[in-house]
Amino acid sequence: MAKYDVYGIGNALVDMEYEVEMSDLEALGIDKGVMTLVDEEQQLRMMAHLAAHPHQRSSGGSAANSMIAVSQFGGSSFYSCKVAGDALGHFYMQDLLDGGVNTNHHTEREPGHTGRCVVLVTPDSDRTLCTFLGISGELSAKELVEDALHDSAWFYMEGYLVTSETARQACIAAKRTAEASGVRTAISLSDPNMVRFFKTGVLEMIGSGVDLLFANEDEARDMAGAADLGGTVEYLKTLSREFVITRGSKGALVWDGQALIEIDPVAVDAIDTVGAGDMFAGAFLYGRARGWKHQRAGALASAAAARLVTRLGPRMAAAETQTILQGFR
Repeated sequence: MAKYDVYGIGNALVDMEYEVEMSDLEALGIDKGVMTLVDEEQQLRMMAHLAAHPHQRSSGGSAANSMIAVSQFGGSSFYSCKVAGDALGHFYMQDLLDGGVNTNHHTEREPGHTGRCVVLVTPDSDRTLCTFLGISGELSAKELVEDALHDSAWFYMEGYLVTSETARQACIAAKRTAEASGVRTAISLSDPNMVRFFKTGVLEMIGSGVDLLFANEDEARDMAGAADLGGTVEYLKTLSREFVITRGSKGALVWDGQALIEIDPVAVDAIDTVGAGDMFAGAFLYGRARGWKHQRAGALASAAAARLVTRLGPRMAAAETQTILQGFR
């Protein structure tokens, strides 16, 4: 049995989450509902504009949220990332370790700035991300820990890494290592902008195909360039042996390699959708790593993502994830 259920790789970002109005997005000139890369000066101007808004801080990054979810459900996870030796870097690593996730960062860290993500949540519960990668933009194959990767059931990479040449190459190298070791591979498309502007790079990360792909409807449609859901499904079959299309309040669709399975939604009043896809992926990977059928893993993931969006922030307390899990034992 593998030591780790999932080995993930992704950007290490300290999330700073603000509740804002549409007028704030307009004043900042930010596109709603997507992730935009900004430089440090731009991000500091945003934070100055938002100085009167209360905010909360947590260790984030898409794949990190998913690895913490795996751990909170009772699984084991490892996360390769890159932080600096600054105060935010120490905060990030402690938060990750407190979340039960093992990591490559057990030695002295480099000077520089740890990545930050300003998360803007509008009244419709949509999230807009403004990311300064900092030292995370230098993530490379040096951050890989091959012994941990060999000893994992799944390898999971976030699509956000496509924006960095060295990070993209690290994903490609890690996927090659995983495949040679019989470790199943998975990717999340992460954000519509990753598909719209970096599709060639995403396809390089996917290579000859992955075992599991996660996407929301917008990401899946843009990746496929299809006019309807049927065309989107057929295209994704060429990229991945299995895949999940999350559909918000409409639930999700899971292709298990033979049939398309509908995952029912869980009706809630959404407050903040930040991290919903990450929670879904983490819960689903936990279930699959434990040998669960796709329907059961999807139902757990749907329930967990629904509970998450009823409050602010990208994750829940471990006790709450365990309460959700009890309904699927």
